[in-house]
Amino acid sequence: MDWIEFTGYAGSFLSSITFIPQVYKAWQSKSVGDLSVWMILIVVTSTILWLVYGIGISSRPVIIANSVILSFSLVLLYFKFTFKK
Repeated sequence: MDWIEFTGYAGSFLSSITFIPQVYKAWQSKSVGDLSVWMILIVVTSTILWLVYGIGISSRPVIIANSVILSFSLVLLYFKFTFKK
């Protein structure tokens, strides 16, 4: 593994974990009232586009990061519509 590939995987890892604190806090508190549904929808849309791009160029770090981010974003979206205010 060269340094560029390592950098891609490191960035992929860090990008993937950015949503963990928010998902955990929302799950613990059962509250997502302060989260904008529009922000979540924009993240979901951009992540899908990045995922398609990653698949198109066969970039494993891009595919991994965006698959994880998409999963966490969809969980937040689910929480947004299921948790009562």
